[in-house]
Amino acid sequence: MAVRLDHASPRFDAEFAALLGVKRELQLRVDEAVAAIIDDVRTRGDAALLDYTTKFDRCRLSADRLRLTEGEIAEAARRCPATVVSSLETAATRIRDYYARLMPADLDYRDAAGLRLGALWRPLAAAGIYVPGGAAAYPSSVLMNAVPAAVAGVERLAMVVPTPDGALNPAVMKAAQIAGVTEIYRVGGAQAVAALAFGTASIAPVDKIVGPGNAYVAAAKRQVFGNVGIDMIAGPSEILVIADAGNDPAWVAMDLLSQAEHDETAQSILITDDAGFADAVAQAVASALKGLKRRDIATASWERYGAIIRVERLAEAAALANRLAPEHLELAIADPDALLPAIRNAGAVFLGRHTPEAIGDYIAGPSHVLPTGRSARYASGLGVHDFLKRMSLIACDAESLGRLGPTAIALAEAEGLDAHARSIAIRLNPRSDA
Repeated sequence: MAVRLDHASPRFDAEFAALLGVKRELQLRVDEAVAAIIDDVRTRGDAALLDYTTKFDRCRLSADRLRLTEGEIAEAARRCPATVVSSLETAATRIRDYYARLMPADLDYRDAAGLRLGALWRPLAAAGIYVPGGAAAYPSSVLMNAVPAAVAGVERLAMVVPTPDGALNPAVMKAAQIAGVTEIYRVGGAQAVAALAFGTASIAPVDKIVGPGNAYVAAAKRQVFGNVGIDMIAGPSEILVIADAGNDPAWVAMDLLSQAEHDETAQSILITDDAGFADAVAQAVASALKGLKRRDIATASWERYGAIIRVERLAEAAALANRLAPEHLELAIADPDALLPAIRNAGAVFLGRHTPEAIGDYIAGPSHVLPTGRSARYASGLGVHDFLKRMSLIACDAESLGRLGPTAIALAEAEGLDAHARSIAIRLNPRSDA
């Protein structure tokens, strides 16, 4: 059963600390295997990709078939049901609109000392998008990764997706079309990450790799970071629901299970100020589990990592939420805006009883690629800023350099950097031998 905690208990601090400290990631020893795959791809290029694709995806290819043709993409996309196509188009439109509003403006001004200062935003030249394949194919993730990149102005979007037994997922291909991705390779795993990071004869390297994957993909992203940028290392899914007794227990139970069904290491937590409501939600979870297609996964998640926490007052929930720093936070209370100012750490916040987390997974607008494992304490969800670089702009004329130069010279000399100081001084007195 999910753990039950009471904020009023003298044991609460220790029990809550234990909840925070639980390790949910699968402790797989994959680093050595991933390092070997990366080295192999760097050494043998396409030949290594083809061997791994045959081995892991049961798909035998030649180098000229690694990249999908426009015809292959179009043919697969045509098999996507019309209702799914319409839903993907609506989602993409909403995502584009949201991130267009978040695009930063360049800054250019002259300060009191006479210096011209500013900041210029420039898109990455190329981004690689990793998309899971097979049974774990998520067309929504294609949109959530590719659309912000396109809005940012990234010219080249290279998508990699494994195709077990050679099968292409129609919804994934349609989502790629809608997002404007035309460069798609049928390769996955650590080998795909290596190809995007270092390049092969068929796949040119990118500047940044984004998108979710299994433990091998996560390990590969860690190992190539520095040679290429990455979005984040995504851990198991998580949700925190802060709810009062005005909710329907069945609604809250289903919201908790919406993350529990992702995988056995997902975590779902409820904080409420009503003990009777807590009991009702626990019963509703038990009832709802019986009818889920992914019942075994959701049950394992809820029983191993789920929690229900009772507080005396809902105001106490904010401090607990900030310590949990959840990927998803629902404020399913009568006045969510009253509690919102106290929330500092969350990947995304869902306000009110009619805003289930799942609306953010698909259609709301903000990307569902969010920080996990308490990393919302210092990280944000994926967005246009992840595909942009900010360049500082500095311009002096003789007058402004004369005002600030002596101060800079003093600092350079204090650090023992003579050439730094002289590079300024020589401009302040052109006839000097300084």
